[in-house]
Amino acid sequence: MSERLFVLLQHAMPKLALTRFAGCFASWKGGSITTAAIRRFIARYHVDMSEAASSDPADYATFNDFFTRALRPGARPLADARLVCPVDGAVSQLGPIDSGRIFQAKGRDYSATALLAGDAELAARFADGHFATIYLSPRDYHRIHMPCAGKLLEMTYVPGELYSVNPATARGVERLFARNERVVCVFEDEQGQPFVMVLVGATIVGSMATIWHGVVNPPRRPAVEKWDYRGQDIRLAKGEEMGRFLLGSTVVLLYPAGPLKFNPQWQAASPVRMGEAMAS
Repeated sequence: MSERLFVLLQHAMPKLALTRFAGCFASWKGGSITTAAIRRFIARYHVDMSEAASSDPADYATFNDFFTRALRPGARPLADARLVCPVDGAVSQLGPIDSGRIFQAKGRDYSATALLAGDAELAARFADGHFATIYLSPRDYHRIHMPCAGKLLEMTYVPGELYSVNPATARGVERLFARNERVVCVFEDEQGQPFVMVLVGATIVGSMATIWHGVVNPPRRPAVEKWDYRGQDIRLAKGEEMGRFLLGSTVVLLYPAGPLKFNPQWQAASPVRMGEAMAS
């Protein structure tokens, strides 16, 4: 199937209905049927179960339990770097934020303000900063970890579309990450500098969750909703889990202007693993 046809079909397909159906199946305790589906998924996507805390598909009561599986201790050691990669996946794009614009794919970009649910004041803090967009494929580990130690300031749920977030869709859909459903998490690092982790939803992503809130969606709210955590002193260490996708998607990270230097081995489409050096 051509990329153009793939994108055109996404415009027409009932993405929300498909996502709700997938979410129901993923949370269903189907016994042998669930185990068979997990085995089929492992074979289809070549999932490396040797890294999982439990490698036996029969140990998972639901598909979601399998999809958000823990890794065995020591599977992802943390690099000695200022910022470490928060997820397993592949680099979609990374680089400077150019006057508030974030590069998506050849010929396409979007504004930080749109990504951050219209919060121009917050976006201004990253106007000439840095970004990294990391895509999680179906085969990847789907827990999300902290790139550095941070204090949680606020979280915003942003309703939106549910397009696929794979590379073909990123090349074909305008403002993809600023129009899909997403959860915006704002932190402050140990030097008092802000950084943002945006969890982007997609087709068949049944829900997104954070460790401080639990499942954020569903329910899928009709309007933007914000939670302020400044008075709760929620602090997370570098490498600590901060959330997870129930079925896969994308994380966009924003950092303010400053002498940040990404790992030179990081290029568009290069595979990355949680805990490896991301930037200094």
